[in-house]
Amino acid sequence: MTRIFITGNAGSGKTTLAKHVGKLLDLPVFGLDEIVWQPGWRKSSDDWRTEKIAELVSRQAWVIEGVSITVMKAADFVIFLDVDRRTSFVRCARRNWRYLFRSRPGLPENCPEILIIPKLIKIIWNFPARVRPGILAALTERTDTSWIVRKPTDLEVAFQALVNEQRTRLLER
Repeated sequence: MTRIFITGNAGSGKTTLAKHVGKLLDLPVFGLDEIVWQPGWRKSSDDWRTEKIAELVSRQAWVIEGVSITVMKAADFVIFLDVDRRTSFVRCARRNWRYLFRSRPGLPENCPEILIIPKLIKIIWNFPARVRPGILAALTERTDTSWIVRKPTDLEVAFQALVNEQRTRLLER
């Protein structure tokens, strides 16, 4: 059983990293955007979102990317992509321009990026003050099973630890 949660600001690289980790460790990958958003950028109801997240975390093995304290608590390992606002803005712009008038992969239908740009700017801007402190506080309770990635060498350390853990689990079978 390996359950890995990748979290961070919009544009931090969560989806890209989750795909790489999933492929490397042969684990299914899930994105919370598909649960949080409904067609037309409508937010899912709290009850529906809670139910769907519970279904995801009840699985034996996974890589989930997004922002959720519930998923963080259920994960064996957590990677927090702690990138600065500028990086988040640049990456979002690079990602979103291709999907200005259509939904990008991992989102419901009728969620073109053009409709979320003002909200996305607020999300990125407010993340360091509103969300980041809670993530960092939660990670202080699990220093052996979490990594805060601020530079490429941090990511290398996290990858190596995950690969070693996966090897150990395979040998124990």
